[in-house]
Amino acid sequence: MTGEPLTAVVVGHTNVGKTSLLRALTRQRDFGEVSDRPGTTRHAQVVDLRVAGTVLARFTDTPGLEDSIALHAFLAQQPGETRLEKIRAFLAGPEARAAFEQEAKVLRALLDAADCAMLVIDTRAPVLPKYRAEIEILGWCARPIMPVLNFTADANSRVLDWQAMLRECSLHAQAQFDVVAPLHGSEQQLYADLATLLPPARRSQVAAIGAALTQAAHEREQAGWRIVASTLIDVAAMRRQVAAEVLQDAARRQQCVLDFRSDLRAHVQAGMDALLALHAFRAGDAELSDLPELEGRWKDDLFDPELLAQAGMRLGLGSVLGAGVGVIADLMLAGLSLGAATTLGATVGGALSGGWRPLWRKLENRMQGVQELTAEDALLWLLARHLHALALALASRSHAAQDALRVPLAPIDGADTEPMEKAAALPRALLSTLSVARSHPDWERKGRRARGGEERERLEQRLAGQLAAGPALAAG
Repeated sequence: MTGEPLTAVVVGHTNVGKTSLLRALTRQRDFGEVSDRPGTTRHAQVVDLRVAGTVLARFTDTPGLEDSIALHAFLAQQPGETRLEKIRAFLAGPEARAAFEQEAKVLRALLDAADCAMLVIDTRAPVLPKYRAEIEILGWCARPIMPVLNFTADANSRVLDWQAMLRECSLHAQAQFDVVAPLHGSEQQLYADLATLLPPARRSQVAAIGAALTQAAHEREQAGWRIVASTLIDVAAMRRQVAAEVLQDAARRQQCVLDFRSDLRAHVQAGMDALLALHAFRAGDAELSDLPELEGRWKDDLFDPELLAQAGMRLGLGSVLGAGVGVIADLMLAGLSLGAATTLGATVGGALSGGWRPLWRKLENRMQGVQELTAEDALLWLLARHLHALALALASRSHAAQDALRVPLAPIDGADTEPMEKAAALPRALLSTLSVARSHPDWERKGRRARGGEERERLEQRLAGQLAAGPALAAG
């Protein structure tokens, strides 16, 4: 989009949500000051809407109109043949720096080359004469006015009364935009409604703003699913070896579990922070529910189909190799010594040592009593649902919201069900995709770096696609 950005002055009575509207529209969580106290904004402040580094719109946040009835009567006494001339005479006089200083800031900002005014209305308030006076004064400035009906989702909203009053004031174009709980698409609709009031040269530009916002939202959504997918891969790939002597000591064994949970939580927190940053929220704007008291699972997945299949493909032996490795593992479990097992598996073991040593080391670990701690499938399911819900909530969350976002971990139906039965609620395709990461402990990011390269990247893309198409995941 070319040309100067759209300029709009946000006006309205005190404490109706002007600053909150601009936080929501510009995705700037920390812009201005928001408070229940009247007159929080005392000076005009400028904030830009940027998309992909380009300023598409420039907004001016103004103080509230505090005494519109008295100002209306004063303006009527000013010299000038037209109403606009009366406004200019007022701004040049002493009262604009005294009794009506705040109102003068609003009118001056509106006359300073603004394309339009956005009149923010708290629809919970009754329709009083002071609001009619405000609208008439703004009309004297000869600028297009777009009423923005705020707090329409509130049970005490009087939106129908306000719409009737606006029509009486010849303001037939109106937009509904709840700054705390905006409906999906309401931002784009706001700009579409605004375009109807502007001259033709500006209409296409405003339409382009809506298109750019839609594209940016889509890109954020896709990036969000990649973040969730990468976090789940980190957790699925987690693998901690625990020696036999540690397993025999309850205190040391419990410490291993606590350390594992701490590492796991760090991965999830990093994923949450990345999602918050993606959506221009601050760290701490969303809270992680306590992880369930799942102790992880002790699992040596020697028979993991993915691991065996990859071994067979690496050595060109296909399923035959997988069967051979399984036989050796069975014999080891039967109590053969490491030396005997090595002799028995000399042919396959020799091939493994040349091309698939990690699997051979796993067999050795098994013989020596070493176990591995990984995340339970039920925990993966809970985390997938939690992060899925968080990504959706952040995508629709207003930057005017003041409270921290809390997305609780959804309860599992049937409290007495075994973990694997609970995990069955996770769509099979998603669980199958995550299982690939279990065979690659080096895919876990440590210090935000991981091995795996293109293979991990492909898994992440595949998992992100399943998350994006996963309404069943949210439903459990």
